[in-house]
Amino acid sequence: MKLELAVPALLALALLGGCGFHLQGREPLPARFASTFIETDDVQSDFIQGLRKSLVTAGAKLSPTSEGATAVIHVLGDTLTERVLSVSSHNIPNEYELTYKVRFAVSQGDKEVLAAQEVSATREFSYDETQALAKQREREILQDALARDLVALVVRRISTL
Repeated sequence: MKLELAVPALLALALLGGCGFHLQGREPLPARFASTFIETDDVQSDFIQGLRKSLVTAGAKLSPTSEGATAVIHVLGDTLTERVLSVSSHNIPNEYELTYKVRFAVSQGDKEVLAAQEVSATREFSYDETQALAKQREREILQDALARDLVALVVRRISTL
């Protein structure tokens, strides 16, 4: 009876492994990113912190300077904007829109490998002044999720280089 269950399970694992399936965030980076330097103005932003973690997880070593790095990721812009979408009859905001934009480029030595490009992600959330603390926490969670989404997008783009 155990053998009857083991054979289909092994077959399923073999098919899954053969199709190129990888766990998210575990895709190894090309050799040119073995030692990577991240050039940015704000080293503490949610995006930069997430990018560092993701690069290390993918097998890159973070270089403290650009001189010793095999690749440099230039983060040219890292901004979060908030916009009011709707207001109540008492002129109190009901809905907001968060937009996280990141502009980046990649170089290797003096050669630009990936020209400057911008990626962005947007989320909407409601606001209720009677739940101000909970809504502030919801905003923080959404901001973190937007940063993670952009990190995943940027890492996927540089992994194709």
